[in-house]
Amino acid sequence: MNIDRAVMLFAGTLALASALLAWFVSPLWLLLTGFVGLNLIQASFTGFCPAAMLFRRLGLGGGCAFNG
Repeated sequence: MNIDRAVMLFAGTLALASALLAWFVSPLWLLLTGFVGLNLIQASFTGFCPAAMLFRRLGLGGGCAFNG
C-alpha cells in the first residue's frame, strides 16, 4: 500500500464513520465529514496533507499525489 491509497482509505473511513455517528448519535458528527472534505480539497490544491505526512513517517512509500 502506498501513501495515496492510505490517505484515501483513511479519509473514506472517517467520512463513513462520521456519517454513521451522525445517523445514530448526533447530527453534529457531520462537522467531521465536512472537515474531511475540506481537508481533501485543500490537499488537492496545496499538496499539504497531515495524514500523508503521518503515513510517510510510518514507512509507506510515496504514490503519484504524495511523493516526497
